[in-house]
Amino acid sequence: MQTARFFIGQIVRHRIFPFRGVIFDVDPEFDNTEEWYMSIPEEVRPRKDQPFYHLLAENAETEYVAYVSEQNLEPDESGQPVRHPHIEEIFDGPIGGAYRLKGQHRN
Repeated sequence: MQTARFFIGQIVRHRIFPFRGVIFDVDPEFDNTEEWYMSIPEEVRPRKDQPFYHLLAENAETEYVAYVSEQNLEPDESGQPVRHPHIEEIFDGPIGGAYRLKGQHRN
């Protein structure tokens, strides 16, 4: 099992598909249904033995929750906040380009 490369509150974007989001949870390896996994086209289907991230995601049309493998994410460098309606329930920010869990204090 590998260590997660991204952190909760980080804004990321998908390497292939046009969406971005803020990470709100991390699974150390794949933890979704086999049906979900098999619905991904084989040519872009990720390995299961890597961290998978739960995102409050957005694209040009809508906001939703996404489940994305580490290999398909990269940091979002746009500097723009994520517009997902549930962000304010979980996070403060963005602060310094990332979101902070509510009630969490950093020095």
